[in-house]
Amino acid sequence: MRVGVLTGGGDCPGLNAVIRAVTRKGISVHRHEILGFRSGWLGPVEGLTTPLTLDAVEEILNRGGTILGSSRTNPYKIDDGIAKLKATLAEHRVDALIAIGGEDTLGVAEQLTHEGVPVVGVPKTIDNDLDATDYTFGFDTAVHIATEAIDRLRTTAESHHRALVVEVMGRHAGWIALHSGLAGGANVILVPEKQFSVDQVCDWVQQRFERQYAPIIVVAEGAIPEGGKELLLTGERDAFGHVRLGGVGTWLAEEISRRTGKESRAVVLGHVQRGGTPTAYDRVLATRFGLHAIDAVTEGDFGKMVALRGTDIVRVPLHEATASLKTVPLERYAEAEVLFG
Repeated sequence: MRVGVLTGGGDCPGLNAVIRAVTRKGISVHRHEILGFRSGWLGPVEGLTTPLTLDAVEEILNRGGTILGSSRTNPYKIDDGIAKLKATLAEHRVDALIAIGGEDTLGVAEQLTHEGVPVVGVPKTIDNDLDATDYTFGFDTAVHIATEAIDRLRTTAESHHRALVVEVMGRHAGWIALHSGLAGGANVILVPEKQFSVDQVCDWVQQRFERQYAPIIVVAEGAIPEGGKELLLTGERDAFGHVRLGGVGTWLAEEISRRTGKESRAVVLGHVQRGGTPTAYDRVLATRFGLHAIDAVTEGDFGKMVALRGTDIVRVPLHEATASLKTVPLERYAEAEVLFG
């Protein structure tokens, strides 16, 4: 059996661990051939391939990013994209695909199952917003990076008696903001799931200053002020219809300064949250996902995604994973609100 593997969407720590596990078990246990497709869905559309051998994956477990490369290509937005994809699979005698990605990548995978393409999905996103799985790999690393940044920023905030606004990733789900904010002891956490009052934020900031401490505000890039809207870096949309969000941190820092008279600065963590070495947790989770994904392919259990339920790896229909986003429940956010100010 020849199995194709691709990584789509935004990169994240742990992708190489999945590739390594699929390749090692696929070759050593199941006696498959493993073929990598480069640059996400662009690979099978344009025939961009690379062989995945045991030697090719020998030293990649602790590397961030993906040795296959990635892109936000949507084959359904390319002229004859699906026909080209199927032709590539036939030309390279690929019997099945393992697609590693988030909402968009797995959405394409789910559509392809209805086209007769045998696909198994692996959930990947630092945002932890894929439904049907308790956690996605990449999230733990992103939270650790954001938490370390908050710890470092707190010392400079205290030294200069400033309010510091830390903008983290999170388009529609505030999991990174919630977890890193709680772990870093943030005085305010703002998420896309609940619009925020700037006046209330300023009140919390003032309370912190009155106690002779510098406030730390963690805000997800998709957080929205009451009566406002998302702040965009650009109005352009990618192949999946997404705009680039950003700027809420800078805007909020300026509002805090204007309304309180206190010095306030913004720090945008951006893509640093995606980069670098994956945590031990993400390496283990990604490896387990890869091992179970190649088993699903071998058993012909297509149209499924491997998922974490408790401590077990299970298989769920792809449509369950992509039907809706997993956002922060308001009761979870309410737990954190008691610590604000």
